[in-house]
Amino acid sequence: MIRKLHHNAYRCRDSEETRRFYEDFLGMRLAGSLDIDLTKSGRKTSVLHTFYEMNDGSYLAFFEDPETPFAFKPQRDFDLHIALEVDASDLEPMLEKGRAAGIESRGISDHEFIHSIYFRDPNGYVIELTARLPNHDRAMDPNTNDARAILDRWQARKGDAN
Repeated sequence: MIRKLHHNAYRCRDSEETRRFYEDFLGMRLAGSLDIDLTKSGRKTSVLHTFYEMNDGSYLAFFEDPETPFAFKPQRDFDLHIALEVDASDLEPMLEKGRAAGIESRGISDHEFIHSIYFRDPNGYVIELTARLPNHDRAMDPNTNDARAILDRWQARKGDAN
């Protein structure tokens, strides 16, 4: 049924500032922009919806809506982050590029099945660039990683705490 991700959409403060980060810095092509002045329900609005393409044909998308308040705040990794896959050879150069551009940058973090670097985008979102390690597929295989049992133990522990 579900074939693949088409896009994830997020709010942005400023579409051009967001474009500079995703297109100029990360290298994702601005593939589409929709200037929306009427919602599907017939309400007048003024929203810009932009789409940035990844190599697999999926997109990150953003909405700029100056009329509707939105609480932009720096996000913690555990609360919200966007992880984008790159080749391992891209990590170090991108980390240096981020530091040179004055973008909040950190890494390289070893997560045992991936290596990751992190940036903060202009909207406060954490952007993770991640490269698979040779054991990635085994680590992400529920037939070998005990994913369901770990979740069940977590749920049981939560129940014990209540």
